[in-house]
Amino acid sequence: MKEGRSSEAKLIRALVAAIDNAEAPPLRAGERATDQHRFHDGSAEVERLSLTSAQVRAVLVAEMQEHERAAAEMSRVGRPDRADALHAETLLVRRYIE
Repeated sequence: MKEGRSSEAKLIRALVAAIDNAEAPPLRAGERATDQHRFHDGSAEVERLSLTSAQVRAVLVAEMQEHERAAAEMSRVGRPDRADALHAETLLVRRYIE
């Protein structure tokens, strides 16, 4: 990707990570996120959730809203440069939603 679009690439990676996190199944009863597994025994393999397009859209909307909240906070604390960058990212996310 061209250098001028590196911030867009970074945002896309963050959006993909948010979707990936949403696909993680909940822990089973009695299971902890810190449970240890033996290497290659298959005990750590779990099927990912399959999100509908509406669920993916909800993840993207939540990310967009978080960027809007962060932009407002950056404006409030006197960081207009960061607020502008977050607003620009919000517009990019909106492009994927519409």
